[in-house]
Amino acid sequence: MSLVSILSSVAAIAAQSPTLTPALYGTLTAVAVVSGTVDAIAGGGGLIMMPVLIGTGLPVPLVLGTNKLQSIMGTTVATWRYRRAGLVSVRRGLPLALLSLIGAGAGAMLIRRIDAHVLGLIVPVLLIAVAVYTVLSPRMDDRDAPPRIGEPGYAPVAAGIGFYDGFFGPGAGQFFTASLVSLRGMGLTRAAALTKLLNVASNLGSLVVFAAGGQVIWLLGLTMGLGAMTGALIGSRLATRHGARVIRPLLVTVSLALTGRLVWAWFG
Repeated sequence: MSLVSILSSVAAIAAQSPTLTPALYGTLTAVAVVSGTVDAIAGGGGLIMMPVLIGTGLPVPLVLGTNKLQSIMGTTVATWRYRRAGLVSVRRGLPLALLSLIGAGAGAMLIRRIDAHVLGLIVPVLLIAVAVYTVLSPRMDDRDAPPRIGEPGYAPVAAGIGFYDGFFGPGAGQFFTASLVSLRGMGLTRAAALTKLLNVASNLGSLVVFAAGGQVIWLLGLTMGLGAMTGALIGSRLATRHGARVIRPLLVTVSLALTGRLVWAWFG
């Protein structure tokens, strides 16, 4: 895509966009603090952020692209905080992160070619399964267990969830965390930490695609990103201090809330 076409896309989208007042910037940034806190602990910050962004009247592509910008800022801070606590190694997680990035980029490029309405019906079933597994499985604590598959076996899972995050998004953090616990045998807090690294990668992959199409409001995204970073610091501190005691109930709550939201939207 040429620079001229990108600038033309930006101008066309700007002409459709409602006026973003200073008060709206402040409100969205405050919401980003809350969503960043939740997302750093259990994922699912989009459950809070996306409906508010859509409620501004912005075109959906702009909502998706701008949300990815604020989200990557929050997940980067959360990853840094988990890394400082010794819960994730960026070097060891890099191959999976790269697969997540590539998958997300592909998902973002295909977003207009696949019926997201179908995913809106399938994903609630998967999220209910995550919530049930979180409640009933004895593995959902901070103890490591023997992995059921090796890292090469998990590679297509990471790429697949990354693709889903770039294309549709809701619940990607829950899917990463639950699959890392159930398939890789990781303790819940370590799984949540690696999830943030994989989320950074998937956010980056899709953000590049949205930015190339001129579908990011940079000032708004950066302002919201400051709120998301603040929330990420709060959430990751709570998670590293209290571990599975805070992650497990919030993971269930967010999974069920996402399910209700998606079912409501689908039937509506």
